[in-house]
Amino acid sequence: METMTARVTGLGGVFHMVKDPAATRKWYKDYLGLDGEYGPMLNWCDEKVENPYSLISHFPEDSEYLEPSEARFMINLRVNDLDAYVEQLKAKGLEILGQVDEGYGKFAWILDCDGIKLEFWQQIDAPKG
Repeated sequence: METMTARVTGLGGVFHMVKDPAATRKWYKDYLGLDGEYGPMLNWCDEKVENPYSLISHFPEDSEYLEPSEARFMINLRVNDLDAYVEQLKAKGLEILGQVDEGYGKFAWILDCDGIKLEFWQQIDAPKG
């Protein structure tokens, strides 16, 4: 395989179709505090962790990881303090589907207003490898 000199440098965005884009944008602003000129925008990266990264992860078709969403994708959002963020989401009346600490990171999940599963991730350790 030929070595490429130009390369991908990061995740540019997540694009998906919803029934009411304006309502979805408002939900992301009201519940997650995310907004911007073109929709929810995230700066990359003001976190103080070693080697922050984004991930494109592939799951087999029979995986249950994205449930209870019926969508074939999930959005993972980085957070700086998962425990505090979860408490903020609960205070806004959102149901937390689960929360775990995997050592390299902490995770929690909710469904957005369109039934898309959102995973919140606080990176604790640098990637291995």
